[in-house]
Amino acid sequence: MKHIPVLLKEVIEYLAPASGKIYLDGTLGAGGYAEKILEASAPDGKVIGIDIDDEALNESRARLSAFKERIKIERKSYAEIAAMSKEWGILFDGIVLDLGISSMQIDTGERGFSFMKNGPLDMRMDKNSGLTAEYIVNAYSKDELKEVFLKFGEEKFAGRVAEKIVGQRGMKAITTTEELENICYKAYPQGLRHSKTHPATRVFQALRIAVNGELDNLEQFLCDAPECLKIGGRVVIVSYHSLEDRLVKNRFKEFSAGGKAEILTKKPVPPAEEETKNNPRARSAKLRAICLKFPQTI
Repeated sequence: MKHIPVLLKEVIEYLAPASGKIYLDGTLGAGGYAEKILEASAPDGKVIGIDIDDEALNESRARLSAFKERIKIERKSYAEIAAMSKEWGILFDGIVLDLGISSMQIDTGERGFSFMKNGPLDMRMDKNSGLTAEYIVNAYSKDELKEVFLKFGEEKFAGRVAEKIVGQRGMKAITTTEELENICYKAYPQGLRHSKTHPATRVFQALRIAVNGELDNLEQFLCDAPECLKIGGRVVIVSYHSLEDRLVKNRFKEFSAGGKAEILTKKPVPPAEEETKNNPRARSAKLRAICLKFPQTI
């Protein structure tokens, strides 16, 4: 499935790209946001696009090559924003993050992100990282697994799933997404196995967050981002589950209460009905945006 940028119209509306300004796409992916930002900031707006997924970087380089010197692509994490800003001597006019996983990650079974595609239990966005979902599932204690599923997945049957995993791996290591999906299914009470949310959904979410340190990265970014913006600079963040959205919401409130920034979205902006109809993966998305009210220095 081709990757469709989520809330693209709304992202551009709140980021308000303009000529002569410089923007950071902190989750470049296939380059959908960056492409529209470059078009909207013609003739000389610039975008720095970063990602830790090599496959995504290769795709975006090809997609955005026509913009030549207006696009700079680097293999970095958005959690490194303070170091990047200092190294490059840049304060940004706008920053955008899409905290979801891309269609190419989900649809590639070998990446192990989805229980809809059988593959190895990997889930690494950065393939150079050592920690995999397979290691967590097979090496963590029952209590550690329960904590991961509760903390990062808000999984109400975390204890039951952890117990099933430990029992299963005692006979044979759990190495595939299909094996883990089956364990989650059996761990759920029979009456809830066919509910709207699949029994494996929150467990897979929790493992992905744990493997990639997603919440730690987001917290670091939210702490450092205001110091990397020009006056009037904007941050637009699209999140997909309550843990991320809560972090963004609370941090934006702190900036606003301290007089540092103005919240541009009093409530999170959801996708329009037409978008969710055309792209079901967008249905849980929420956009929040903020604008810096006073200048910073590097």
